Amino acid sequence: NTTDLKIHHRTHTGEKPFHCGDCGKSFNTNARLTTHRFSHTGEKPYGCSDCGQRFSSKTRLTTHRFSHTGKKMYGCGDCGQSFNSNY
Repeated sequence: NTTDLKIHHRTHTGEKPFHCGDCGKSFNTNARLTTHRFSHTGEKPYGCSDCGQRFSSKTRLTTHRFSHTGKKMYGCGDCGQSFNSNY
């Protein structure tokens, strides 16, 4: 769809039209701005159905859920060892 293409194009142009009114930080999508705003409010709207722990982003919740399954999201291309985080 054309909206997806427009958003993708921003990764190449560096355009970040969505600005945080609290700190001035800019984002390429409104969704990323919304998630960022939680850092100011402390809101954590995404909850784990297994343990109840709460997160400010869907990505952090998804990464956390792997701690319950034992599945590792990230693999080393050199040795094949797997990890729950990419750093």
